[in-house]
Amino acid sequence: MLDRFMRRLLDPALERAGRRLAEGRVGADALTVAGLGVGLAAALCVALRLDLVALALFIANRVLDGLDGAVARASVRTDRGGFLDIVLDFAVYGAVPLAFALRDPAPNAVPAAVLLFAFYVNGASFLAFAAVAAKRGLKNAAWADKSIYFTAGLAEGTETILFLSAMILWPAWFPVLAHAFAGLTLMSALARVALAWRVFRDNGENG
Repeated sequence: MLDRFMRRLLDPALERAGRRLAEGRVGADALTVAGLGVGLAAALCVALRLDLVALALFIANRVLDGLDGAVARASVRTDRGGFLDIVLDFAVYGAVPLAFALRDPAPNAVPAAVLLFAFYVNGASFLAFAAVAAKRGLKNAAWADKSIYFTAGLAEGTETILFLSAMILWPAWFPVLAHAFAGLTLMSALARVALAWRVFRDNGENG
């Protein structure tokens, strides 16, 4: 929901940094893999109750996620890089709720499971939509720089960053924030399913 606004705000700086890194022969894939390491370290720090360190590492992970795309656009964009970017983002996003469940199972395990369920459903709807859109040759001009067909939603990258950052900053509120974000994420998935129902109708189908 907020990604387009944030991209207009942050993209100029990211593109400049991406060009400099590309000129210095820093590879986009290397940044993506480094981002995974930093993101998993952030999750580990959550589990160990090192909250300020966890927040700094999580923000660094998100910066690296922005830079790898900028470097790819300034040098060579590859399908392998796009694949890695998506899979490793999912890994980090899933690791943070898991870390809260490990940190304090009694209050956090069920909310973490609910949030991971919402992530699972939303991710499935997102990737399934992209797969069918690619099969049909559909393009989304608003997100032309993405490796796959990108569908916007109520819970996008910006909302994910804000909610996960809030959880790290105020860990006692994790159950409330997790349930709230799970609801928002499931609403995004349902909206995408409704969109797919309309867009992917074949000849002769009703509805």
